[in-house]
Formats: sequence, C-alpha cells, structure tokens
Amino acid sequence: MYRIIKNILILTLSFGLIGVIAVLAVLWAFSNNLPDYKFLKNYKPSVSSKVYSGDGELVNDFSTEKRIFVPYNAISEKIINSFLSAEDKNFYSHPGVDAKGVLRAIVNNISNIASSKRLEGASTITQQVAKNFLLTNEVSLNRKIKEAILAFRIERALSKERILELYLNQIYLGGGAYGVASASLEYFDKSISELNYDEAALLAALPKAPSRYNPYKNIELAKFRRNLVLKNLLENNYISKIEYERFVNKKIILKKRKKTFREDTSYYVEDIRKDVVEQLGFDKVYKNGLNISTPIDLKLQKIAIRSLREGLVNYDKRKGWRGPLLRDKKLGNWKDKIDQFRLEKSINWDLAIIKKIDKFSIDIETENNLNGIIKYENISWIKKEFNEILKVGDIVYVENINSSIFALKQLPEVNGGIVVMDPFTGRVLALSGGFSFKKSEFNRATQALRQPGSAFKPFIYALALENGYTPSTLILDAPLVLEQGYDLKVWKPENYGKKFYGPSTLRMGLEKSRNLMTVRIAQELGLKKIVSFSKQLGIYENPSELLSISLGSAETTLLKLTSAYSSFVNGGKLVKPIMIDRIQDSEGNTIFNNEKRKCVNCDQISFLSKNYPKIEDEFLQIFSPQTAYQMTSILEGAVQNGTAKKLKNLNLDLAGKTGTTNGNTDTWFIGFTSKLAIGVYVGADNPKSLGRYETGAKTALPIFKSFVKNAVIKEDARPFKVADNILMKVIDPITGKKANSGSKSTIIEVYKNIQIDNVLNKDISNRLKNNNILKFY
Repeated sequence: MYRIIKNILILTLSFGLIGVIAVLAVLWAFSNNLPDYKFLKNYKPSVSSKVYSGDGELVNDFSTEKRIFVPYNAISEKIINSFLSAEDKNFYSHPGVDAKGVLRAIVNNISNIASSKRLEGASTITQQVAKNFLLTNEVSLNRKIKEAILAFRIERALSKERILELYLNQIYLGGGAYGVASASLEYFDKSISELNYDEAALLAALPKAPSRYNPYKNIELAKFRRNLVLKNLLENNYISKIEYERFVNKKIILKKRKKTFREDTSYYVEDIRKDVVEQLGFDKVYKNGLNISTPIDLKLQKIAIRSLREGLVNYDKRKGWRGPLLRDKKLGNWKDKIDQFRLEKSINWDLAIIKKIDKFSIDIETENNLNGIIKYENISWIKKEFNEILKVGDIVYVENINSSIFALKQLPEVNGGIVVMDPFTGRVLALSGGFSFKKSEFNRATQALRQPGSAFKPFIYALALENGYTPSTLILDAPLVLEQGYDLKVWKPENYGKKFYGPSTLRMGLEKSRNLMTVRIAQELGLKKIVSFSKQLGIYENPSELLSISLGSAETTLLKLTSAYSSFVNGGKLVKPIMIDRIQDSEGNTIFNNEKRKCVNCDQISFLSKNYPKIEDEFLQIFSPQTAYQMTSILEGAVQNGTAKKLKNLNLDLAGKTGTTNGNTDTWFIGFTSKLAIGVYVGADNPKSLGRYETGAKTALPIFKSFVKNAVIKEDARPFKVADNILMKVIDPITGKKANSGSKSTIIEVYKNIQIDNVLNKDISNRLKNNNILKFY
C-alpha cells in the first residue's frame, strides 16, 4: 500500500513538474515577442481637435476617431460600477486574469459547444486593454496566451485606476463613438456626470457587440442587454431592489447629439484644416486634441453665404434654363440615382421627379415622398412653357414655398466668393468660396487667381496721392496708343462705353472708373513704383511690368485684394488675413497665437479709473493716414456718384469700387464700412464671358448690397474717421477749382495740409505736363 501511494506521489510530482516546465516554456516562448506595454503609463488616446468660432461655439472637429478624453477622477461612479458589473466584477481583486472567470467560462463552454451556442469569453478589463492597445482581434489560443501574459505585466506596471481610465476612454461603443464621454453625447446628449444608472447600464451593455446592441438600430435588443447589466448591478449591491425595478421598467429615451457643426463654414474650415496640417502635421492635428480658435462670426457667416448664393442664383436666372439633372423614363428607382446631386441642407432645396405636366402646373414627388405642384408663376424667370423645358421623369431641384407649392431651381453655372474682414486686425470674420462645398471644394475666395480689373485702380490712385497728386488734379481723358515692346502689338486702352471726357479730376477718374486716366497716371508714376507698391500690399507676388497692370491685368485672389482694401479704412496700414486666432494643446497651453497687438500699461489701469487702455500694433505703414482718408473719401464718391451708386439707397456710410475684366470674364466689388471690409467675386471656374452687360455693378455689387443690408445697421456704419492734418474745401467737381459763390454743383474735397496752399485758384493753362497731367500746386 505504501509503495502504491509512493508511486502515485512520484507520478503526480513528475506530471506536475512537467506541467510547470511546459507552462514556463510556453510563457518563455511567448514572452520574447510581446510588444512593449510600458508606454501605457503616459499614453493618451487619440482625441479630435476642435475648431471654435469667435464667440466660442463649436464649429467643426478634425478626428480619426470620435473621442473625448476624460481622466479617471472625472468619471462618475455610476459609469465605473456599470462597466465593472457588465465586464469584470472582480476587477479590483484579480491580478490581471480572473481564474474563477476562466474556470466558469470553460465549464459553460463545454455545454455551449454541445448545444452549438456562442462561446463565452473570460477576458478581464485588463486583458481587453492589452488586446485593444497591444494586440489584434485575432480569435486564437496564441493571442489569448499573449493577452494573459500582458495583463499580468500591465497590472504590475499600472494602477487599477489608470487601467480603467485607459479602458473607458479607448473602447468603441457604436455610432462612431469611442470612449464613454463621446458615447454619452451620442446616445443621450449628456455629459457622463449627468447619466443615471439605466443610461450608464446601456453604455456598459455595448462593448460586447456595439453594432448589434446599438439602440438606434434595435431598441428591444439594447433594452434586453441593458437589463442584464442592471441585474448585475443589483447582484453586486450597487443599486437597490426598488431602483432595479424602476430602471428595468424604464423606456430607453435617446437624444442624438445635436449637430453643432456648421456646414456653411466648410470653405473656411477646410482652409484652416489644410493650414494646420501643413504646419503641425496630420497626427498632431487629428489625434492630439488641439483647440483651434478662429475669428468666425457665425451670424455674419450665415448672412454672407446666403447673400452669395442669392446673387449667383439671380445671375443664373438671367441666363435661362439649362435642363434637368437626370431623366428617368420608367419613374422607378430614381431615388437611388440622386446621391451625386445632394446639396447642403441650408440651401433648402429638395430633389424631385416630374410626375405630370399640365399647361399651368406640374405635379412632382420629392425625395422625401412629398407630393406638390409647381405653378407657372414659379417658372416665370424661364419665359417658356412647361412642355418646352421639362418632361415626365425629369429629376430637378425644387424649393418649397408654401405647403404643397414648389419653385423650380437650378444649380448656378458660374460661381464666386465672399470675404468679410476686420480691417484693423485682418481677422476674417466670414468667408465662402462657392455656392456649395459638396459640389465643389475649390475655394474661389482663397485659391482662384483672377484678374481684378478696375478693382485694382484705387491702388494706382493711392500711389498718385502719395506722390504729389491731389483729388482735384486734372488728368487728360483722351485716346492713347502705347508701344508695348519689340514684336508686340500697340496697346489702345479704352474707357467702358468707348467715350472720352477731356481733362477731369483725379476723383472723377476713380469714381467713374476711367481707364485712360488711370493709364496716364501709371505712365507718370512708372511701373517700378506700381509693381513695388502692389507687392508691398500683398496683392501680387511677381507681376509683369506692363502698363496694363494699372487696369488690373495681373492675377490675385479675393482674400488678398480685400485685405489690401483694409488699408484705406485703418489709416494706411498693412494687415494680413487672419483665419486662426490661437491654437492650444489638450492641456490648455498656447502653441500658436496670431495676436500681434500690445496693450500698453494695461496691468496698471484699474477698471475704476478714468484711464483707457492703449492698444499698439506693429503693422507696417504702407501709405500715410492722410492718403488713406483721401482714398476713402473718393471711394465714398464712387458709391454716391459713380459706378457703385446702386448702394446709395442704403443710406449708410459706405465706400467701394467695382471691377470688371476684359470681356466681362471676372467681376468684383470690394467695399467697406468703418468697421468691415467686404469683398465679392463672381466668375466661371473655366474663365469665359459672363455676358455683354454683366459688369461688377450688376453681378458682384448686389451680393455686397444684400450682405450689408442684412448685416450692418446704421450705428455700425459710422462716418469714416478723418485723419490728422486734413483740410476740407468746397470746390467745383468739374474744374477742381475753388467753387464760386454762384456755383450750381459743388463738393467738399479732402486735402493734406501740405497741399492746400498750392492747390486752389491757380491758372491752369500753363500747367499741362506731357499732355497728360494738369496739376494744381
């Protein structure tokens, strides 16, 4: 008997020793190729970078995963208890692998195999951290062994709190949400601190199968799984029996996260995205949780994009109907073919199919299964009968006017851009580069290089005022023929309308946009000065030294030109466009700041004192404040008496200039109030004529007018600030001389102090210089 017992012990010890050796061998074999887990001590999950408007409202984010990182001490107990009850109730007691759980899973899986049921897992939260961060989702014994080894090591290296923090911020919970904070917003539009146990239990139910238990897809299955978690919470003494009964009988009330992203800021945000990715790199922008503050004014942005779209649609209507988007003769599955035509929701157009055509109306069905009609008055802009423009089965854009009444719409063939800036800082308050970002991401405000035409002329006149000219200097408006160089044709510039007006004041030349006067001034100034001046202002980079540059023949962008116009408002200073105010990292440290101004002695000024802060900037002075005000006064004249007089009935203090290139290819209007600089461009992406009479005053100016009408009130369009050392005199606008007491027509002209002694009551008959310029000195 003793011998039998001895043999049994020897065999037991031998098998035990062999087992231990085998286990150690397996552990040694797998341990050599395991990934390094130590980085988890300082690891931060990928977090989206957020873009904020000027008043701090979330506009958009840049992310690869929708996640909001929250530290352990900010995670509520209800969340922690729910996830422990659902995933790992022995989390705080096991060393990384739950032996009891593994044994229970083995026993249960024997019966599961026999009954062809799904096998149970026994992974602890620590094992899931090991899998999610260090391993793949491969289903194999090989991975499970590695997972267990890593779990033991992670438990030795990290605290339980840190492991939970990693887990709750990393896990995928369906709906594109990673981590509990993002999921709480996705399903309940609440922060995690506001969740009740039934809501926390629903989130804890999701890791097992996020898609299967997604409450938006299967509310009953989600409720069943939630109630299992609530039962576990009861068994683990986290909730009482009464609470359990209340929670399990409670309906799941979902509230999808309010979409705060502004689709109408897409052009603006895309420019920001490209800029920060170029400067900081893709990973830093998409994974490091940056906070990007911008100057976007959402109110102005909304008005700007609406004004641009209305202007483009109104132009397009003048060109007539071009036809339907598609034609579906079978009237069958037409809704499967329209994805490519979808536009932003803010455009408020529907896609519809023509069902029936009568003489005075059309029956339609929209993509949302609404039935309606289009009346004849709603297509009056086409000036044709229904049966001439449409057939049954045509797919078109429509806009709901009232109840079941719709208007026929058409995507504009031309496009454009609008820019709104603070002229004193360069901060871009609103910007849109086209009618629809979904249809074209090309930004006509920042990317389209186009000829500004007459919109460039103010800078020629400003340079003239810097070089001895006055607003009443007489310039000859007469035919001009110029040699352009060897083997080049002579250049014969002409005024719009092909008329000539003889000697006219400098003011008149710009107000009426006279080409011949502008070219004569450019001749007098010299090309080198003009090219240098335009480069200083940031309008052009390397323009050709041709006299045609004076008429805007070189190419620039709307943003650059609008920025240059800001110099007229701010006293002749150069401001550069700012689309990003500040960038902070995830911990609030500023890594980029665009604020270049300084507040002098602000820390010494009490809010109770009568002293006011003094803000100083380091902006480059391009031309004098006196010239800036003279130009502002002349451009006000363009609104009152010149090419921009369609703005006169707004009864606001406005200044600006139209621009139209040869053949009416590109049209512009750049204008400003005392607080805002606003630029508008309209043209085709593949340059072509907009039409014989389609000038800047007809296509671009109405967009500017619509914006100003809806965005600017009288109090915000105050008279422009007069520069120091300026004198004003009453003169005759035709002769440029001091007005006589009996003059029928007079204006108040603006002069610099240094000019005034030599400017008035001089005999001009002998002042003709080079047959071009008659100067009063």
